[in-house]
Amino acid sequence: MSSNYNVTRKQQEVLDFLITNQDCFSSPPTLDELCFAMGLKSRGSLHKHIQGLINAGLVEAPNRKQRGVRLTQQALLNITNPETPITKHSVEEQGIPFIGAIAAGTPIEALPNISYMTIPDEIKTDKPCYILQVKGDSMIDDGIFDGDWVIIEQRSHARNGECVVALIDNSDATLKYIDQYPHQTILIPANKNMQAMHFLPQQVQIQGVLVGQMRSYK
Repeated sequence: MSSNYNVTRKQQEVLDFLITNQDCFSSPPTLDELCFAMGLKSRGSLHKHIQGLINAGLVEAPNRKQRGVRLTQQALLNITNPETPITKHSVEEQGIPFIGAIAAGTPIEALPNISYMTIPDEIKTDKPCYILQVKGDSMIDDGIFDGDWVIIEQRSHARNGECVVALIDNSDATLKYIDQYPHQTILIPANKNMQAMHFLPQQVQIQGVLVGQMRSYK
């Protein structure tokens, strides 16, 4: 698979391996697991290549909760649309990727059906963003209703109290406020009739933070 990002040949080989073998790992692989899987002897060299892919926006930067190597949404767009390689400028030219539904209620899977929507600059940031459509009513007390579109800045970390897209147990995504503690992560709805959800920190992975919202009155 080719890429229009400014990456080296070795970085492209690592990226191609991650894309081709993403279903072979039960969770995002660590550097040691990648070294073993790719038959590499130097963990330091692999770390250097991974850092280059992070700088190119193709791999998420690791954090305290997510230590494995995870592809970014822009890298995943190449998988969905292999005939249209994604560059740093092509997302701006086509619009923001709309990738499916997000639960504001019982968690549901975020659907990888990629299309594009053009939105005002004022409701997004200058960092990679994507759009999800809300399903459910767990955020209605803060004005986020079923059918609304939310603009999500793609990142794997958040401050307590921010509204995030949280991936639970590597399968289901939901839109909630987040509180993070050493021994638990709490996902909090904005609906007085619903209870907060409590998880172990390793069960929850942040996939982005809410930065904007749209609504149709049709």
